[in-house]
Amino acid sequence: MNNFWENIARYPRFFISAMIGLLLILISPFQKLLRTTTGKIIFGLGFVGIVSFLTFTLKSMLDI
Repeated sequence: MNNFWENIARYPRFFISAMIGLLLILISPFQKLLRTTTGKIIFGLGFVGIVSFLTFTLKSMLDI
């Protein structure tokens, strides 16, 4: 029975390490993009565009 609880205790650690790995994989292309000045400008404009698009969409949907 003790072995069962040890195995159950391993799952949260596995979940956390898998989420950290996924986050690192998703961030790595942006790290390469942000090394150049042009990449920083493109990333900034894209981020501002996405945020403004979401803002305008939600304002229209919610009649704010």
